[in-house]
Amino acid sequence: MNLENIHNVYFIGIGGIGMSAIASYFKSSGKNVAGYDRVASEVTNSLQNSGIIIHFEDSIDLIPSEFKLKKGTIIVYTPAIPKNNLELGYFLINDFTVLKRSEILGEITKNSVCLAVSGTHGKTTTSTILGHILKEANVNATSFLGGISENYNSNLILGGNEVTVVEADEFDRSFLKLSPNIACITSMDADHLDIYRNHSELENSFKDFAKKVSDTLIVRKGLPVKAITYGIEENADYDAKNIRIENGAYIFDVQTPTEYFKNIHTNLPGKHNVLNTVAALAMATIFGISIPVIAKALLTFKGIKRRFSYKIKTENLVLIDDYAHHPTEINAVINSVKEMYPTKEILGVFQPHLYSRTQDFIDDFARSLSNFDEIILLDIYPARELPIEGVTSEWLLGKIDIKNKLVSSKEKLVENVLKSKAQIIVMIGAGDIGELVDVIKNNLSIEN
Repeated sequence: MNLENIHNVYFIGIGGIGMSAIASYFKSSGKNVAGYDRVASEVTNSLQNSGIIIHFEDSIDLIPSEFKLKKGTIIVYTPAIPKNNLELGYFLINDFTVLKRSEILGEITKNSVCLAVSGTHGKTTTSTILGHILKEANVNATSFLGGISENYNSNLILGGNEVTVVEADEFDRSFLKLSPNIACITSMDADHLDIYRNHSELENSFKDFAKKVSDTLIVRKGLPVKAITYGIEENADYDAKNIRIENGAYIFDVQTPTEYFKNIHTNLPGKHNVLNTVAALAMATIFGISIPVIAKALLTFKGIKRRFSYKIKTENLVLIDDYAHHPTEINAVINSVKEMYPTKEILGVFQPHLYSRTQDFIDDFARSLSNFDEIILLDIYPARELPIEGVTSEWLLGKIDIKNKLVSSKEKLVENVLKSKAQIIVMIGAGDIGELVDVIKNNLSIEN
């Protein structure tokens, strides 16, 4: 496909974090861009402010007329869109060029030097750190991110087409559409078991991805893939050593295959973020950037929205917002909080994401959430799914092994949070809980 011959790009599910980055890219490239999504959000508001036409009703009549011209038009959709979507059906029936998000990303990046970050956890943070390093090193790269970078207030770092950074998403085996030159695998924990029949099938998909890497593959030490490794005090090829916390920042040394570099700073909390930083550092050095340049870039990295984002940070009250929606991610968050605030009571507010994920990992979720001193659960966020009988937040609550726990409606969440005496409040989940964080923040600020 020659993207030069494309004039109109229409997105079905344009508000998704990965979809919106591609939409912004095409808009900045001078294409006509429009799209549909189910609900308005901060992301869709930002796209509309850039001149992209968006509507929120699944209606063929609302598709702008120029996007109904087959010549010079492509349609991009997310696999999360239901199969009975009217607009998607219209374009398929009329033989338009219809591509999944991963397919168009593969087309955009296939003629570039592509740096791809994959893994069931950590890929958004790692790819955003890497994109920032390249930007600070004056590499003219374009980075497509799965979160909103605090440095750029965007999920797209615009540059040239010669070098690209992408998240390689395992959902729906999307990452197999990419052709990376340098790639990383951060983790292969069981997830997306609505797509993969079992953990082994998921691992095999990552191994298939590894075979697509043309130059250099980097993996977390211990994963069942032969490649250059990274880790923490594990005799990995890229090994973080001598980790300590000073003034809220993590400082560590790094041993690479060729040198030992001292006192690298990262402002991101938690040892899991030291791992993410080392992964990005490894990819950047293999690309050709020196460690002193990387270390300098890390000093200015501000993080990603909804990745351990401090909304309130005072002596007596802390409110943290995080996207964690898998037991492993919740463990990483709570471990980081306990490292930073070892003597304080911690309240977790969690919105489970997907009925299938809740069912598949119910006991793991219960163990993770039992590490909080108090827990408030919201109802399960369905996203693309229909309810599964018996799979509810009440079922999960019954398995959580702490005394102070309850299920709350969104309407009563402020009231229930304000009843808590905890000084640390952590709001976690990948659904629409993020839209409630500022409401909680404002009410806590009034109360205190």
